[in-house]
Amino acid sequence: MFKYGPPLNFQRWLKDNDHLLKPPVGNQQIWEDADFIVTVVGGPNYRTDFHDDPLEEFFYQFKGNAYLNIMNDGVRERIDLREGDMFLLPPHVRHSPQRPEADSRCLVIERQRPEKLLDGFEWYCLECDHLVHRVEVQLKSIVKDLPPLFERFYQNPDLRVCPNCNAVHPGRDAHATAKNQA
Repeated sequence: MFKYGPPLNFQRWLKDNDHLLKPPVGNQQIWEDADFIVTVVGGPNYRTDFHDDPLEEFFYQFKGNAYLNIMNDGVRERIDLREGDMFLLPPHVRHSPQRPEADSRCLVIERQRPEKLLDGFEWYCLECDHLVHRVEVQLKSIVKDLPPLFERFYQNPDLRVCPNCNAVHPGRDAHATAKNQA
């Protein structure tokens, strides 16, 4: 009768999908082929990219804590998401979700992108915060579309050289490198 089925018991869904909310997968989309992309993301998870979403993103940090690294006019900033926090991120704010706590959980809601409305994924230099690399994609599936983009960046050292200071972005090890510099 209803395209997406009867009401969903969220607590039961979390229990049934708990094994998918841990590394290396870390996230699971609740409904396929809906106008909304409703995803639960689990920690621990560190991202090296910054997402440029052409539409708003809604975050509800319902278990544990996380934060968003933000690039704001060339300056790296941090927005903390504490347990119980909700946050609506405006379009085109470059953000990199960081989930350092094991078993943390966040409900993320995005809208499907109309044709020709592209998402961007960017990597910034850890030395000078200059843009190192950007790729744009017609996003259809967060789970399927992103890993090949990330792997291409990680596997190609030429893509990781900062055009401003010539530092080499460490790729997937960026979190460990940044942590050691702190």
